[in-house]
Amino acid sequence: SRDIAARELEIRQLRGQVGIPRAHARRVQRMDVIQDSHDDLEPFAFGPAQFFDRLHDAVHIASTWLDLRTQVSNTFDDHQAAVASRLGRSLLELGANNAMIVMPSADLDLATRAIVFAAVGTAGQRCTTLRRLIVDERIRDEVLRRILAAYQSLVIGNPLEEGVLVGPLIDAAAREKMDAALAAAAKQGGKIHGGGRVTAKVPAGGCYVRPAIVEISADAAIVREETFAPILYVISSRSLDEAMTIHNAVGQGLSSAIFTSDLREAERFLGPAGSDCGIANVNIGTSGAEIGGAFGGEKQSGGGREAGSDAWKNYMRRTTNTINYSNDLPLAQGVKFEAPK
Repeated sequence: SRDIAARELEIRQLRGQVGIPRAHARRVQRMDVIQDSHDDLEPFAFGPAQFFDRLHDAVHIASTWLDLRTQVSNTFDDHQAAVASRLGRSLLELGANNAMIVMPSADLDLATRAIVFAAVGTAGQRCTTLRRLIVDERIRDEVLRRILAAYQSLVIGNPLEEGVLVGPLIDAAAREKMDAALAAAAKQGGKIHGGGRVTAKVPAGGCYVRPAIVEISADAAIVREETFAPILYVISSRSLDEAMTIHNAVGQGLSSAIFTSDLREAERFLGPAGSDCGIANVNIGTSGAEIGGAFGGEKQSGGGREAGSDAWKNYMRRTTNTINYSNDLPLAQGVKFEAPK
């Protein structure tokens, strides 16, 4: 479309200005605002960790939004250090590897609907898409049976049409990354259901795929990586303690959910020893219910909040003002002091 072409031109221009490698520039998915620097503004830098250094060195950007969905490398720490060195603040939206825990007391009808929508809605291309499903081994087979049956009924095609939940991937590169992730999962012992390309009964020119479910061990390396495509890793757990350990054992920390009818399990998940994500839900999926809330993640998902009551704190500074309208001068701690006239 014309908008997409204009956005691509903006990305190319920025890449040319700051010397961003072409491969990295392609990873940028959205650029909303680029403003010229002003001494009174506190710069915020958002972008792939691989070229934070070039953003800092080549241009002084007052406000840059780069919404990315790539794995964050260790140079994320370098960016944080660079911002902290000038006492700045960062508001970053980086990768995510969202998980849901399903306990034996869960309403499985409710959980199944939430799992499928969160995993395949927008063809798995939401920052809050469900990537990992951690299921108690006592109900694992039943949950797997239900979601496999639901996947069989999915309609893949033009998402603007009524009844179509799964549209295309953004481009061929995303499709290739999905293929590579499934190949890696298979090598790491995963059992794959679905996946593959769809060419029949879909609009020409699009990159359509069949959503995949992968039964896999929690210690498989691929589980700790985010692939921006409809791949759902199903992992077994023997207790809530083990489920929480698996849940928190990834670098990202954006959205999370638990399905349970046990109040104690829900409170454990929401508490300080529970989910380490910026968003933690109970009996609702990882995506679609965050509007109006303080949206944002922890760990390698970034930091800061983009909406809700905390959002303004990223763009403003608080000043405490005291104005004395009287002719008296009250002193701190009740000190009595009179200056000589």
